[in-house]
Formats: sequence, structure tokens, C-alpha cells
Amino acid sequence: MAILQSVNIGQPRPIPAKSAMTGIYKEPIAQDAEVEVTRQGLEGDAIINRKHHGGVDQAVYVYFADDYAYWSKVLERDIAPGTFGENLTIGGVEGREVAVGDRFEIDDVVLEVTSHRTPCAVFAARMGNPAWLKQFMKAGRPGAYCRVIEPGHLKGGEPVLHRPFDGDRITVSQLLALEGARDIEPELMQRILRTPVHYKMRADYEQRLATLF
Repeated sequence: MAILQSVNIGQPRPIPAKSAMTGIYKEPIAQDAEVEVTRQGLEGDAIINRKHHGGVDQAVYVYFADDYAYWSKVLERDIAPGTFGENLTIGGVEGREVAVGDRFEIDDVVLEVTSHRTPCAVFAARMGNPAWLKQFMKAGRPGAYCRVIEPGHLKGGEPVLHRPFDGDRITVSQLLALEGARDIEPELMQRILRTPVHYKMRADYEQRLATLF
């Protein structure tokens, strides 16, 4: 069974070389510390730019231990949980194969995957690497944004039940690969719309399809 390796909370901090603030710097909390999870995310976690972060369809960001293992090898250094700005670090799940509609049950909390994470300039600044965006995109290991189906409480070290979506499987890696694509096969967009995908992506694909038929 999968396990919740770390719960990570961020406080407002300045973006390197900029005056704006960010909540991407997240630190693991004590394993025995219980955190409330609401439909808006983790209690006490800073969300600064609400235009691009937060909201019910990306209330919780999850990253996976196997993806961190990949990056540790590529970057030739250890990477602590929370480095990528995720709220929850989960072990025992193959991150690249996680799909929209998959659910994670942790104690009484139920999360549902809605989309991939799109890397941004703040993420590159956090990593101290101007080429980070291209590197992250190419790797196809974006982690997963989730909506909160059942609010509740959780803490690090708890078991995680991964329930795969029983409909069309559109992985977070597939969604990341579609970033910036002008021409997407209508059949693929229709498949994506048969999943509980993020509302912004749903609106985009519905609009695109409407111009074709």
C-alpha cells in the first residue's frame, strides 16, 4: 500500500530577485501533527497568486516519491519533500501513471485528481535554474492537482489507498505533453472530457470542439 510520506506547509516568502511573494517554499511538518484539509486545501498553507494557484479544482498538489527519486538521480543531489511546492508527498505510487479521476483516500480525506502541474517562472526561480521549465516539461513528471471530495484530517505516515479511475485513463504526463499544443485530436479532447478534469481545461476543450462541429 502507498504511504503519505510527508505533509508540507508553506508560509509567504519573497521570490528570488523579485519583490513579489510566493507560497512555493513548503516545509514538512512533524509526522504526528494533524492537519485539516478543506475543499480549499490544507489549513495554514499559504496561497499567494490565486489567479493561477488554489481553488477547488487544484486545492491540493501531490508529488510522488518515485518522481523525486528520478530527480535526485538527474540532479545528483538529495531533494527534500516539499521542494517542488507540493502539499503531500506520496510514496508507493508511480507518479507518471496517475490519471485524471484517480482518487487518494487518506484517513477520512478523499482527493480526486483533476490535472497536471504546469511549471512556471516562480518554480524555476525556486530551483535556481533558468532552464528548469524545459527540463521539467521534458521529464513528464508533473505531479497531480486534486480536488477535495471528502474534507477531513490527515498526518504524515498514514497509509494511502489509491483508487484508479475506472473510465478513460488520461495520465498527468499526457496532459503535460499537451501544454501549448494548437492542434489536438478531437477524439482525444472528447476522451479527456469524459473524465473529471479541471474546470479550466474542460472549458478550453469544449470551446475548441465547438468550433469544429
